[in-house]
Amino acid sequence: MNLERLRKRVRQYLDQQQYQSALFWADKVASLSHEDPQDVYWLAQCLYLTAQYHRAAHALRSRKLDKLYEACRYLAARCHYAAKEHQQALDILDMEEPINKRLFEKYLKDESGLKDPSSDWEMSQSSVELFYLSHKLVDLYPSNPVSWFAVGCYYLMVGHKNEHARRYLSKATTLEKTYGPAWIAYGHSFAVESEHDQAMAAYFTAAQLMKGCHLPMLYIGLEYGLTNNSKLAERFFGQALSIAPEDPFVIHEVGVVAFQNGEWKTAEKWFLDALEKIKAIGNEVTVDKWEPLLNNLGHVCRKLKKYAEALDYHRQALVLIPQNASTYSAIGYIHSLMGNFENAVDYFHTALGLRRDDTFSVTMLGHCIEMYIGDSEAYIGADIKDKLKCYDFDVHTMKTLKNIISPPWDFREFEVEKQTAEESGLAPLENSRKTPDSRPSLEETFEIEMNESDMMLETSMSDHST
Repeated sequence: MNLERLRKRVRQYLDQQQYQSALFWADKVASLSHEDPQDVYWLAQCLYLTAQYHRAAHALRSRKLDKLYEACRYLAARCHYAAKEHQQALDILDMEEPINKRLFEKYLKDESGLKDPSSDWEMSQSSVELFYLSHKLVDLYPSNPVSWFAVGCYYLMVGHKNEHARRYLSKATTLEKTYGPAWIAYGHSFAVESEHDQAMAAYFTAAQLMKGCHLPMLYIGLEYGLTNNSKLAERFFGQALSIAPEDPFVIHEVGVVAFQNGEWKTAEKWFLDALEKIKAIGNEVTVDKWEPLLNNLGHVCRKLKKYAEALDYHRQALVLIPQNASTYSAIGYIHSLMGNFENAVDYFHTALGLRRDDTFSVTMLGHCIEMYIGDSEAYIGADIKDKLKCYDFDVHTMKTLKNIISPPWDFREFEVEKQTAEESGLAPLENSRKTPDSRPSLEETFEIEMNESDMMLETSMSDHST
């Protein structure tokens, strides 16, 4: 018996609101899997959706799943709440969680064969709430577009369900063609797939329907920015700003346009203003939303040669999202401009460990290794292959670096170059025959060589969540 096929059948019946059919198969799956926690959870969920609240709560609590897993605990509480047993619901929610949620996710991944621990059945509290709210709305108000809008938002929230989201959002707009929020969410479902034309078409429709709301203008501007049409992006961000001058997300995007136009001081002003607004809002904006803003403050400070401040902003961003390759790359780039090539190599190496196809990091890493080796007397005369052995690079990166890095210097030639560089106060990027007076500064050399003006800028702090 193929349990995975039966599990998919349960999900399909739930998606189609055929709860009795879903319950029938969920009961079979739970029996066949010897009451696997995942399958018991889905069985309890089906019982809840068929208004069998006590049976659903018993299915979870009799097996103590409400004490082990957060999703099960919350569902058990919802069952008691629906049955008007409010105190019992509160008692369950007040229990201390004995096992960390991360262990639960690992258990699911290892034992259930689930590749994605954030799949439908193991949901965050907010998505769980939206799941139950949307299905309750559909049961009570099937002719109201808000009900289907809620279902569509749920599928957008859980991720990788954009087709499902569009199906329900289309139903909402069919019931009421002038329902603007559904058009915005419909645009989001395309935007996350980089379908810019279709996303903008939906946003323009929303703009016509939601006069006086800045959100359609903001998202239209974002799409124009992503398609490198900065003039139109600036125009729509300006309209959004005139409607909502205190919105930090709009302020941030105006700063991005200023950055792309090379107006570093203006960009810094807008970014700092956005940061102050977010701090004033407090918990209404989740901290991970700050990360692109902090990185962009780092980029603009780098442009203004405020290297210490730039590093500080990037490190703050790294605290919020530790596994962002772009942040490591940005820190490495600043270290390279400061002449700290050993530190730069370490950060570019880390960036490549997180994202191997990062062309910018690979190229900069090659240049920085060359500069670092050139500054290090211990490496003089060594073969390039031996030099690279100091770093644990994969085969592909090694081949790329060997193509970037120039052949070893002749010892006497290196001494002459080193002396010339010391006299001019500059460090050469390549082994050239230029005179000291004809050389650009180290920062100018890297800027010209890499042409990095916008490639590392994070163009949006505004995600497409609903």
